[in-house]
Amino acid sequence: MAAFRNFKNFTRDAKKTRPEESLDYKNVNYLQQLMSPQHRILSRKRTGFTGRHQRQLMRAIKQARFLALVAYTS
Repeated sequence: MAAFRNFKNFTRDAKKTRPEESLDYKNVNYLQQLMSPQHRILSRKRTGFTGRHQRQLMRAIKQARFLALVAYTS
């Protein structure tokens, strides 16, 4: 039960951080910082982004993957 308390606080007290750089598919170095070593998109809990910024991140990474700027897997 104690492990779930951290997740409950995530929604109430989440710090809403803005992206340091633009969330654009051409900004490959920044997008790779927001991905795990297995090339998975990091969650909102890890990035600290708002829902809007997280969706922009997801769109930018998927577009970069489609254009072969970022790998799908490691």
